[in-house]
Amino acid sequence: MAPVYPPISPYNSGYLQVSSVHSIYYEESGSPENPKAVPVCFLHGGPGGGIDATDRQYFSPWDYRTILFDQRGCGKSMPSASLEENTTWNLVSDIEALRKHLNIEKWIVFGGSWGSTLALAYSEKYPERCWGLILRGIFTLRREELEWFYQKGADMLFPDLFEPYKAAIPEEERGDMMQAYYKRLTGENEEEKLACAAAWSTWETSTSKLVVDPEYIKKAGNPKWALEFARIESHYFVNGGWLRDGQLIEEAYKIKHLPIIIIQGRYDVVCPAKTSFDLYQALGGKDNKMVQYRIFNCGHSAHEKSIEEALVDAADQFSSLG
Repeated sequence: MAPVYPPISPYNSGYLQVSSVHSIYYEESGSPENPKAVPVCFLHGGPGGGIDATDRQYFSPWDYRTILFDQRGCGKSMPSASLEENTTWNLVSDIEALRKHLNIEKWIVFGGSWGSTLALAYSEKYPERCWGLILRGIFTLRREELEWFYQKGADMLFPDLFEPYKAAIPEEERGDMMQAYYKRLTGENEEEKLACAAAWSTWETSTSKLVVDPEYIKKAGNPKWALEFARIESHYFVNGGWLRDGQLIEEAYKIKHLPIIIIQGRYDVVCPAKTSFDLYQALGGKDNKMVQYRIFNCGHSAHEKSIEEALVDAADQFSSLG
């Protein structure tokens, strides 16, 4: 499998006003001189994680017209950390608005972790706008998935790392950690808000790789990033993503005709492999030749070497779809 492509700068960027509240930042990279470049929409994680320059490097600069954007409330999008008019379906509408704004008929949709949730929600609503999907570290926002990581389950594997996350909440409120965090992340006490944002974000960054990566954990030390990440995530999670529990798996039949590659870390603690396998089965499993399921001996992060190379390989494979 191939390594990531060299760093590349956007050739176009701007802001799209998607509501009276929100303006989203977007950018395009690749080779504008290639009229046959395949459009691909990259959906970042979180929600609230924002895009990174390295996200452009999964895609051949000659073969792809790569579109990245910061979802509502995070990254360069404005206003920062805003929860107003910020739901899964608002973001699905933003993806469609951006497609129309850029005069794109159809595109490949690429998303990992929360990005896979959003990719599924978008493609199940607009399957006719998708050439295919590349999905990593599958997350469908079912209650069992949320409780595994934020309440009880992952703590059995990382008890030492879970302790600071748990300690931020008084013992009498620990029966529902997500709700307790949400209360504080949307409260008036700024000091408590920032402390909870740091604790929430540190727990997730600490467990994202098979081997704990101190450099990656440093992201949680950025107060702006941590607040956007924790505040928006908790907002989505206490509201069940404005999805019926199990909805994205149940409605996977709407996209089973599309080419789909699922890439998963077997030892992913943030988004355990069971969810990706449930999705694979809902799409027809081994009987559906349009769907590929690839599982690797690593963790959650897109920057695990095997996952990273598999994403590049998947994008290379799909570069002829358009």
